[in-house]
Amino acid sequence: MNSNFTYIHSAPQDLEDNKKYPALFLMHGMGSNENDLVGLVSSFNEKCHIFSIRGPISQPPGYAFFTIEGLGKPHRAVFDQVVGDLQSLIEELSNNYSIDTNQLFLLGFSQGAILTQSLALVMGDKIKGIIALSGYIPAFVKEEYEHQSVNNLNAFISHGEFDNMLPYEWGTASRDYFVEKGAKVTFKSYPVAHGVAPGNQRDLVTFLDEQIS
Repeated sequence: MNSNFTYIHSAPQDLEDNKKYPALFLMHGMGSNENDLVGLVSSFNEKCHIFSIRGPISQPPGYAFFTIEGLGKPHRAVFDQVVGDLQSLIEELSNNYSIDTNQLFLLGFSQGAILTQSLALVMGDKIKGIIALSGYIPAFVKEEYEHQSVNNLNAFISHGEFDNMLPYEWGTASRDYFVEKGAKVTFKSYPVAHGVAPGNQRDLVTFLDEQIS
């Protein structure tokens, strides 16, 4: 495969011939790396292909998926590029592994959640479900991107009530936006800052359990 991304991949140990499996695609936050989120979904190791993707931009102590010009304002050209590249990667991986393309799930935290929501809008019904932890939808994605139908999308959106990086209200705005678009949305809040509370992990695992067949 030709890809601009580094990623780690795990698959069920006993893959059955001619069987297709669900896939989870994980995207970390700014300054982190591809190892950050895998522990959240370790209980799905024997049910799914799991791909945890590293952002392509160096951002010590880790990496980023895009650069920003200010709070809530990604650099448009960089963001457009990474959205297109991620879409291509997801489609390529889905075609090269024993993946059920009707069961593609995206999970992201912070920058990863921003991309998860944006990809859901541009890929539409190709994505069965998203988990967006402490993110938002950029204004230009809402106003200028070409959106596909999300009527069949199941979305889990969560946000820390005391988030000091990305305001809590941006999480509720994402919820409202996807509801208006016709998606089925589960929204959860937690009394934390910019992070993933233990209860958040339990709730997202429950959500995935309900969606994966």
